Amino acid sequence: MEFDALSVQGCIEVLAGDQQRAIDAVLAAAPAIAAFVGDLIPRMLAGGRLLYAGAGTSGRLGVLDASECPPTFRSRPDQIIGVIAGGDSALRTSSERMEDDPRGIAAEFDRLAIGAHDAVVGIAAGGTTPYARGAVTLAKERGALTAFLACAPCDAPAGCDHLLLVDTGPEVITGSTRLKAGTATKLALNCITTTLFTKLGKVHGNLMVDLAATNDKLVDRAVRIMRTMHPGLSREQGAALLDAAGGSLKIALVMHASGLDRVAAQARLDAAHGVLRAAIDR
Repeated sequence: MEFDALSVQGCIEVLAGDQQRAIDAVLAAAPAIAAFVGDLIPRMLAGGRLLYAGAGTSGRLGVLDASECPPTFRSRPDQIIGVIAGGDSALRTSSERMEDDPRGIAAEFDRLAIGAHDAVVGIAAGGTTPYARGAVTLAKERGALTAFLACAPCDAPAGCDHLLLVDTGPEVITGSTRLKAGTATKLALNCITTTLFTKLGKVHGNLMVDLAATNDKLVDRAVRIMRTMHPGLSREQGAALLDAAGGSLKIALVMHASGLDRVAAQARLDAAHGVLRAAIDR
């Protein structure tokens, strides 16, 4: 209640210290988040998509997480989709009046043809936003897998398969959910997509191996990853192997591990559903 009377450094220390609650809240919600990702993986393997729906800060964080998946995991741009109430202009200009319509996302669902193979996560820090709650209900009517991510105790919306409650408690600035609720939301979304794409074969160990070497920078990165995994490889050997693999790092790694040619290595990787560890262990 006396936050405004603190020194500048005092304000920063209180704000930073309060963030620990966000991490603890996500850790506490790990079983619920894991259950959702477990149900999500087979849908994504079958070609489904994951859509985030939110308003204000929640919507912006969903768009942010979705937009960072293609450059991080070489995922298709349409695999993870972020939708914010009010459209893309709401990323920079407040459109909070749009959050009050529980059917506000219906036209976007029609445009994207959201259906039984997809998954939809409604995001609402306070747990009450009609736009996000309605998105979950509408998605379930279309047969999609659904989840609702909230940072305050609430009832699950109708049609919710997974309630992801990340209870961060009161904010330093009352009601400012861009603070630790925002941190917890970003962390939870990071956990969902990073774990998802790791299990879909985009990560080996802690390395981003689903890489296509299409320019000099990416060739250099791919060769460095190969040499991290196989220190005995020279830079020249790594580059030659990558070239023989048509620029695909995962194929090159299977070729190196198995002695197969490019076609056979691709077939082995396909049989392992793109998971490098499974392809190499075979």
